[in-house]
Amino acid sequence: MKRSEVIFNKINKIIEVFLVIIFGLLVIDVLWQVFSRYVLNTSFSFTEEFARFALIWLSILGAAYLNAKREHLSMDFLYQKFSLKNQKKVSILIELFILLFALIVMVIGGLNLVYTTLHLEQLSGTLRIPLGYIYAILPFSGLLIMYFSVYHIKNLMNNNKQLK
Repeated sequence: MKRSEVIFNKINKIIEVFLVIIFGLLVIDVLWQVFSRYVLNTSFSFTEEFARFALIWLSILGAAYLNAKREHLSMDFLYQKFSLKNQKKVSILIELFILLFALIVMVIGGLNLVYTTLHLEQLSGTLRIPLGYIYAILPFSGLLIMYFSVYHIKNLMNNNKQLK
């Protein structure tokens, strides 16, 4: 196994573990909220905010994970009609578009959002966490997506991986 594959697999394993932890905390948080409402007849406002933040992290980091596995949503009815040579070209083009989107929207836009919210010292309503920390998942996931796109482009050009 090549060094790049080892690094790729380790990054994916770390993301998997992190996603499982976030999902587990989200389940515990929501169960606690339901229990406290119906059994204790009280409501804890921090649980709703934590669930919202956990869902943000879960969905954005999950999108990066799915990009790594090349299991993101796609409509491939037109793609399937291409020859294998053209499928390879289109796959590389798609990966380049994904890379550009991740760079411009997620990394540059995300860093701007993080900087702005940290500079303005915006805090979350209940947990009092700086919102820049919550939004930091956006540029982080963008960097991961960029890495995965470069990895996929390299494999497509070397013809090591099957087209999808």
